[in-house]
Amino acid sequence: MASSFSLIALMELGDKTQLAVVSLAAEYDAPILVFVGVMLAFAALTGLGVVLGSAISKRVPLKYVRIGSGLLFIVFGVLFIWSALSGTKLF
Repeated sequence: MASSFSLIALMELGDKTQLAVVSLAAEYDAPILVFVGVMLAFAALTGLGVVLGSAISKRVPLKYVRIGSGLLFIVFGVLFIWSALSGTKLF
């Protein structure tokens, strides 16, 4: 559990979510309330990911999950490259 926490903490260091939290805490001058809100949001998202991941893993073989996630990654990559080169906004 400690290694998972350490790996995720290191990977997320300085990402846009962390920067948003810092800016919210500075803007509203309520770091404790911002902290509580962020922790509740992260807990809800993580719990949802665990529940959905567990349900998917019971119904779909891991091989197909890997293929599907790889294809989805490629599709989003192509869409973002196309958007950047053409100058259009996708989302």
